[in-house]
Amino acid sequence: MRDKVFPGLSDQSAGDLLALGPVWRNDINRHRQAVVDIYTPLLSAVGKDGIIVTRDIAYGEHARQKLDVYLPRGASAPQLKPVIMFIHGGAFLRGNMNSNEQIYGNVLYYFARQGMVGINVEYRLAPEAPYPAGSDDVAAAVAWARAHAHEYGGDPDQIILIGHSAGGAHAASYIADPRVRPATGHGVAKLVLISARLRADVHADNPNAGGVRAYWGEDAELYEQVSPVTYAANIDVPLMIAIAEHENPYLDVYAAELFWRVGQARGRAPRFVQVRHHNHTSIVAHMDTDDDVLGRQILDFIEAA
Repeated sequence: MRDKVFPGLSDQSAGDLLALGPVWRNDINRHRQAVVDIYTPLLSAVGKDGIIVTRDIAYGEHARQKLDVYLPRGASAPQLKPVIMFIHGGAFLRGNMNSNEQIYGNVLYYFARQGMVGINVEYRLAPEAPYPAGSDDVAAAVAWARAHAHEYGGDPDQIILIGHSAGGAHAASYIADPRVRPATGHGVAKLVLISARLRADVHADNPNAGGVRAYWGEDAELYEQVSPVTYAANIDVPLMIAIAEHENPYLDVYAAELFWRVGQARGRAPRFVQVRHHNHTSIVAHMDTDDDVLGRQILDFIEAA
């Protein structure tokens, strides 16, 4: 039964992952590392010969303004490929596009295997780079992708922006926040927000309140003005919202709020997926394994008209 819940994991690892769910919020940093430890050897065993990775391409002058491009080896197609851009999380204060040699590159390996161009994006961190620096970096990375996608067989008009956790905040603000979105338009075809931080809060039970303060500032009276959910009506592209069954405090609530606000503005609901059994970290760490529960959902969303 456990292998059916987490395909590819051993019974021991599957049991450990299931046990983390009910207690996830008690110590998210320790539990995050436990998830990384579970998935890293599994992802290490996945063959990568079919994918070409070009690393550390600069899209800006800062050392963290760089990206990796993932491309199917020898791929040829009469049509240009969709471009997947992934923005990692890290509570605004930490995190790397390559958390280790397997994560978060696994997300881009997955989409490259589907015949798409994958772009893994690094960005500047708080407190050195407070709001709206993260979204400004997304803007610069998207501009790079639109200018260079054709060099990799990618379609600059089919950029799918995927943001996880704090990366989801940066992606959502880039699309919706009028102080961030370029006057010439965002250049993105579709938006996927995975376990995204969509509202600034410093609640006592928010373990990442320090990151919120570092990025969005100390003045809580301004948090409504900087929260991506405030600008839900400005999201003008097809939207998919995904959350884990076991989330960091309030992130699932804010995702539901965005779902409602976008639905109210459009008169119809965007896509909303809750990935059962998974947690805030495993919702992305499991991608490119035998467990493609979220990957299939995103692919269907990309392929939909």
